[in-house]
Amino acid sequence: MKNRFVIFVAIIFIGIATVKTFAGSQSENKKSITIGFIGKSQSNPVFVAAYTGACVAAKEIGEKNNISVVIDWQTPRNEDPQEQAQAIERFTQKGVDAISVACSDADVLTPAIDKAVDKGIPVICYDSDAPKSKRFAYYGTDDNEFGKLMMQELAREMNSKGVVAIIAGNKDAPNLQRRVRAFIEELRKYPRMKLLTNGVFYHEEIPQKAADVVARAQKANPQIGGWAFIGGWPLFIKDAIKWKPGQVKIVACDALPKELEYLKSGHVQTLIAQNCFQWGYKSVELLLNKVLKNQKTTEEFIVGHLTRVTNENVEAWSLNWKKWLLKEAVYR
Repeated sequence: MKNRFVIFVAIIFIGIATVKTFAGSQSENKKSITIGFIGKSQSNPVFVAAYTGACVAAKEIGEKNNISVVIDWQTPRNEDPQEQAQAIERFTQKGVDAISVACSDADVLTPAIDKAVDKGIPVICYDSDAPKSKRFAYYGTDDNEFGKLMMQELAREMNSKGVVAIIAGNKDAPNLQRRVRAFIEELRKYPRMKLLTNGVFYHEEIPQKAADVVARAQKANPQIGGWAFIGGWPLFIKDAIKWKPGQVKIVACDALPKELEYLKSGHVQTLIAQNCFQWGYKSVELLLNKVLKNQKTTEEFIVGHLTRVTNENVEAWSLNWKKWLLKEAVYR
């Protein structure tokens, strides 16, 4: 079977090209608004999906307000907070109307965000926040709830006993660190379960590298009975899990098309899905409300919904991707 990830990304970029064509065909008398949009990495499909959501919001909200909304996507190929900060600085110099960013490292990005805001450019964070910056709002997951829920699901699958390990991605990402802390705190409620010594594995957020970390750790520590994938990185590629289905339990973040295959095969027991399409849609919607209407959010932290995906509802969940990839923005 062909690489589904490649197909997935190709479909998304076809949709993006359609949106850009639409934007370019607008009549010159329409007001034009440019929003700078930055994900953590182009190699992570959740941020490609977020970009798709942003483009859909630009098209739909632009049509309603008779304006042309351009999404300028400047995301590092692989995760690099310095490159993100440089993108914000370019947007600031260019004088875009607003910026949306998923922060790889809040400390690195905060000065660039503050400089943009001081120049009159509203900034919103999504997925991963820079809470000490001057951004006006954050849209994303309650990471404490996320980490707690992952531990509860893993305990359910392991009958509340055994050794667990965690893959945790970028050690400087504040959202991931919060999930890890919440997971470990919840683990204390299960006396027959314990975290492997030095069992939190940080790594570059590249699918193959994440998969290699898991394979090496499991081989060196066969007593591991369950894994928490704080991010779904290993599951973005084929044949990443080297043991028989169900031999070692896995609870993982997100529920992208490739991840659903691991759920169906029994290698993964539960996926905790974030609405990554909505990261883009909602952040653009909030930015346009601020730019066009000077409308402030009622809350600084806007929580995105989490969905537990198992074999019982995997087919229903997969329909979301068909809708999102067809640019049918059914979640507002």
